[in-house]
Amino acid sequence: TPYLCRPFEHGADVIVTSLTKWVGGHGTCLGGMIVDKGGFDWGAGKHPIYDAPDTSYGGMRWGHDLPDALAPLAFKLRALAVPLRNLGSCISPDNSWMILQGIETLSLRMERHCENALAVAKHLKDHEKVAWVRYPGLEDDPQHEKSQKYLNGKGGGMVIFGLQTSDPAESGKAFIDSLELFSLVANVGDAKSLAIHPATTTHSQMNAEQQIAAGVE
Repeated sequence: TPYLCRPFEHGADVIVTSLTKWVGGHGTCLGGMIVDKGGFDWGAGKHPIYDAPDTSYGGMRWGHDLPDALAPLAFKLRALAVPLRNLGSCISPDNSWMILQGIETLSLRMERHCENALAVAKHLKDHEKVAWVRYPGLEDDPQHEKSQKYLNGKGGGMVIFGLQTSDPAESGKAFIDSLELFSLVANVGDAKSLAIHPATTTHSQMNAEQQIAAGVE
């Protein structure tokens, strides 16, 4: 989220991110966001759609023909003009309003998400029926150092773990069916506690070999 990670500070020129998840925060709306830093040279000859004439806009070359003051905003202006016209990529007023309500509590929610996730990760790590836990907030996690650099020293709100079992699929189903507080939902970033078993839901159309290759057990 924008609260934990600031890609511009690490060299990014364009940010494409979801507003549906943590930013909205309540699973009530759909939206996304493109943020253009406004400092990239789109006329350097490396991006054909900014070099070639756009016949739908009088042959204008987005990376070359804008006034000097607007040239750094070539990506933003083209995104507003072409995809908006062709695909209708404009967020609705209702979704915008709900997302704005979520932004008001983003910092508070992310602090609590991270605190809760770390507590869950520590609990699972010490549980005899858990085989492994992945959470960047744990000091021995392979991504811990990166989380300190890129996530403002936090671990985020998601915890991944595996069960001690010889039959991951069936054990995963049984685990999900036994939950009382957590809901079985595919989306993330709500103010609710959610859980999902990818092998039997989001990745169920893959065969066993494909799931393993994708890191899903």
